[in-house]
Amino acid sequence: MLLLRALLRRRRRAPLPAAGFFTSSGCDALAPPPPPPPSLPRAPPAAEAPRDEPGQQDSLARRVERAASVCAAMRGWMADGRAVHRGHVFHAVNRLRRHRLHRTALQVMEWIIRERPYKLSELDYSYLLEFTAKVHGISEAESLFLRVPQEYQKELLYNNLVMAALDLGLIKHSYAYMRKMRELSLPISPYVYNRMIILHSSPGRRKTISKILSQMKADRVTPHTSTYNILLKIQANEHNIDGVARVFNDMKKAKIEPNEITYGILAIAHAVARLYTVCQTYVEAIENSMTGTNWSTLEILLILYGYLGKEKELKRTWEIMQGLPHIRSKSFILAIEAFGKVGSIDQAEKLWANINSTKKLSLTEQFNSILSVYCRHGVVDKATAVFKEMRASGCEPNAITYRHLALGCLKSGLVKEALDTMDMGKKEVVTKKVRSSTPWLETTHMLLENFAEIGDLENAKRVYGELSESKYCRNSFVYNTLLKAYVKAKVYEPDLLRTMILRGAMPDAETYSLLRLIEQFKI
Repeated sequence: MLLLRALLRRRRRAPLPAAGFFTSSGCDALAPPPPPPPSLPRAPPAAEAPRDEPGQQDSLARRVERAASVCAAMRGWMADGRAVHRGHVFHAVNRLRRHRLHRTALQVMEWIIRERPYKLSELDYSYLLEFTAKVHGISEAESLFLRVPQEYQKELLYNNLVMAALDLGLIKHSYAYMRKMRELSLPISPYVYNRMIILHSSPGRRKTISKILSQMKADRVTPHTSTYNILLKIQANEHNIDGVARVFNDMKKAKIEPNEITYGILAIAHAVARLYTVCQTYVEAIENSMTGTNWSTLEILLILYGYLGKEKELKRTWEIMQGLPHIRSKSFILAIEAFGKVGSIDQAEKLWANINSTKKLSLTEQFNSILSVYCRHGVVDKATAVFKEMRASGCEPNAITYRHLALGCLKSGLVKEALDTMDMGKKEVVTKKVRSSTPWLETTHMLLENFAEIGDLENAKRVYGELSESKYCRNSFVYNTLLKAYVKAKVYEPDLLRTMILRGAMPDAETYSLLRLIEQFKI
């Protein structure tokens, strides 16, 4: 805290010689914190210096990643007659950040500060501060701040110091820095508030978010599009469609322009809630707002076209992705699942064969993707073969694997085998994260649908009990599926409507229609 007090007193220090400026990059790294949302300015204007393109094979970024050391990479770069420009460095740092190579990024910035290949700016020191905090902790970052030349101790450096404290969960430190910023009349970045909202997004701390937004308003900080995206995502994760609509309306009232990410969150939230007409509207908004071939947006479209059953658009999107320099393993997984949803098993199998021949199958999620396709359509023999291949490869099945297999058995009329498989899945650790994941929830709901179709009320109630532990049951169609099981089993239950409302689901026309049918079985 002595360093913190010294910082907040704003004592003037003379710049130290370069030789004594650095901390060691050789100590053990701290456990990396969760990746922050887009932070402060990441790159200089395009006209300021030439930059490597992200896909360029011989970029400085790739050299730094491949070289034995940062110094060796820089020497090799300059030995080829190339100058080290600001744009090259910032592209390298951003790439290293994405790959969570924080120590290497710190070494790059230490080299820049020491060798000074161009005129240093506040952004250079802010990067140095960011990675010092990530590698060595907040105490080293505070010490470094005090040694940065006074002319650079401005808005950007202070904001990065606040972000560094928040990334490490040191909320009291961040509040102290923010108080000092207000005293110095330095503007606080909206990304600082974004990080604070994320830190308070767990159910037990969510009430604090309204206070954070009030403070943001008091500080006259205009929310960024990403601020509303975070708020939308929180509501979407809670399966609160009304909350999603409320946040989006607030965004429009504030005249904040939505982007591709905004529309993606809205579209997926409505797709999961089976509100496909509204979802289609937001999909069109994504298509109209797309800028270039952003792989993350293309992945969102893969998911959405799968939900909407748009096989033609799905194929077109996948063809675009095949033209990109690199396709992530995650993209293959999403594409396989999407083709399974539209019923194109052949296409899903082609993609699976592609992965099998070109990539090492090392992830349970990879096997789960093709299992989801086969089991969704009751192709048990092929699902069994994949499961055997999975075990032979050394990949361990998880709770979602067994859930898929149980669904496949049930789709094929193998009820006993389905129940046995569900019991096997119980032996796996089912974390809260798994229970709230979309694959778990949707596959479990499909199990509920199949038990309802055959009138197996006991097992339908058992599966619904698992779903009721999540907010997924806020969607009325989930409870309506349970009501269908009562109709098929010809069983009357007086408190069904009351139970539905208490669980946070709103009855719809289908609910009341099903309840009238159940009334027939009243003795």
